[in-house]
Amino acid sequence: MSKGAFLGEFEQMVLLAVVRLTDAAYGARIRQVIEDRTGRVVTIGALYAALERLQRKKLLRSRETDPEPIRGGRAKRVYTLTLVGIRTLSHSQSMMQKMAEGLPLDSEAGTV
Repeated sequence: MSKGAFLGEFEQMVLLAVVRLTDAAYGARIRQVIEDRTGRVVTIGALYAALERLQRKKLLRSRETDPEPIRGGRAKRVYTLTLVGIRTLSHSQSMMQKMAEGLPLDSEAGTV
């Protein structure tokens, strides 16, 4: 794979959150899932910068929903992985597993 096909940690978190949320993957929910599952504070600016970058890489696509049926309801931008995004995420996860394979990284093993 080309250099641009590899993903950083935060990009992987964003893509995994989108997969987890399926049809409800919009900004605030993606942020909430990442924060809830990792304990990491995510600024909305960093999240939207990553979402735009992942779309430029053709790993994500987005669509706007119909406005919510309440007074003043707003449309949401919902994200889904592309086929390239699925393959790239899978490859990235596989590479990380291969790098960690055989290393004494469990907490009972002590220091590395």
